[in-house]
Amino acid sequence: MAPELRFTTFEEIDEIYSTLNKTFRSGKTKPIAFRKVQILQLAYLLQDNLERFKEALAIDLGRPALEASFLELDSTISDCKVAYDRVDKWARTEKAPFNIKFAAFRPVIRKEPKGVVLSISPFNYPIWLSLGPIIGAIAAGNCVVLKPSELCPAISGLIAELIPKYLDNDVIRVVLGAVPETSKLMEYPWGHVLYTGSGRVGKIIGVAAAKTLSPISLELGGKSPVVIDARCDFKIAARRIMWGKCANAGQTCVAPDYVLVPRSSEDAFVKALKDACVPHHNLIYIMLNLYPTTSADTMNSILLALPPLRISLVSLTLSTSIVSRTLLDSTSGTIAFGGQTDESRKFIAPTVVKGVKDGDSLMSECVYICLLDELFGPILPIMPVDDVDEAIAYINAHDHPLALYCFSSDAAFKNKVFDNTQSGSAVANDVMVHCATDGLPFGGIGPSGSGYHTRGFTFDMFTHLRASLDSPGWIDNILGARFPPYTSGKIASLKRLGVKLPPRPSMSANGHGLVERRRNSKWLLLVVSLAAVSIGYTRAADVGEWARWLKGLIQIKV
Repeated sequence: MAPELRFTTFEEIDEIYSTLNKTFRSGKTKPIAFRKVQILQLAYLLQDNLERFKEALAIDLGRPALEASFLELDSTISDCKVAYDRVDKWARTEKAPFNIKFAAFRPVIRKEPKGVVLSISPFNYPIWLSLGPIIGAIAAGNCVVLKPSELCPAISGLIAELIPKYLDNDVIRVVLGAVPETSKLMEYPWGHVLYTGSGRVGKIIGVAAAKTLSPISLELGGKSPVVIDARCDFKIAARRIMWGKCANAGQTCVAPDYVLVPRSSEDAFVKALKDACVPHHNLIYIMLNLYPTTSADTMNSILLALPPLRISLVSLTLSTSIVSRTLLDSTSGTIAFGGQTDESRKFIAPTVVKGVKDGDSLMSECVYICLLDELFGPILPIMPVDDVDEAIAYINAHDHPLALYCFSSDAAFKNKVFDNTQSGSAVANDVMVHCATDGLPFGGIGPSGSGYHTRGFTFDMFTHLRASLDSPGWIDNILGARFPPYTSGKIASLKRLGVKLPPRPSMSANGHGLVERRRNSKWLLLVVSLAAVSIGYTRAADVGEWARWLKGLIQIKV
């Protein structure tokens, strides 16, 4: 049974905001050594309480222990270690690129914290998407307010309990609550706001942030497509896609949402998906190859349906049967396998629907499941297309997704898909793993979000790049012409400091584009002239002939 959260009162929120602002102005968070202590303490907060977090994840989401470790706990601890090791480098003042005109000013870029920042996290990854942003915010030297999801009371309550025990309470605070408490928070100006969740709520957060001119990053989601090349390895593709679709019950913002497969290969690919989900005995509910079980009681307890789709989401008062009726029962496609549900336990079996067409209930905005613009559960529509061009056209006719996946061994095929579409990320031959890949940013584009985070990119998100220079007194001997009175002599003096453009490009023969002139004509003339002299062409007639030939060559348009 999940514990009941005690929501933070409005008076407490006022006190929290005031305290954190005073702390930031005191400069307490500026020293790198202080930041590293807080980051390390956050890592130990997790490591010391691994079992408690696993239990809380099981209570809130019914998540298996392996997924709890692999998807959130281990990666968040790893992010702490990365930040601890690299924060000195991240925070170091950078010199501006060398430019002879401005070198005397000694221009630099100072990496400074934005102030008191706010992170509003979702229910589906309540540890990684709650504590991950905190790591970067602390590393950047900010004070932080975390608003975790009220839909995960066990996890949110545990985080609220442990943070004051491990971290500085004047620097990092947790606000528990729902819509009223979030609305109260958004009345304040913030150094930065990170919101992770649905596009519908993202618009509300964006409007509220605009009223206080608070900068904002949005990590929203969307329907992430998978494009299948008929020549790819169906077994590998199916195994990885089914894992991504069913991990965390399919409630991942970058989970594959639907598959675009060549029409002639649809049946073969559906069979590969079924084989990945049904290793033997036609038990369509157990993914034994992904989640091996040893106990019949265990299998019965999970109703032969791994992993669970928790419509909890309970606050939305939507039952599994309603979801099934509105989505699966209204689809024009055919359920290839799965589709079974158990309302009492809020479980949905891994389900593949083939023959899905544009405009189908499964392809439109999924307002029936937690009001997200994606299928937030283990239901995978298969849409047959005639060719890759049709797949690309369908993707481009809809909102830019948070992720786009392509399975192919053909570089030209992958490049065609990626070069002609837009998405937050572009991943070939796997799903979801890019989120944990060190050195890659995580973020959307357009309706799927704005801004980037994870590790060093989270530090950048919560950091103000402050331009700085130190102008010497003698520089006025060079730039004195900028001061009044303005004379023709001063204008000429300043003009000498201007830039010189490359040669003007010429129009192509058809007039549809610009083509640059040859840039190596002078060097070509020099080389050929030297060669002519070296082989004995010294007569004036010969030299004149060479000159006329070179003149014609140089005038040739590229």
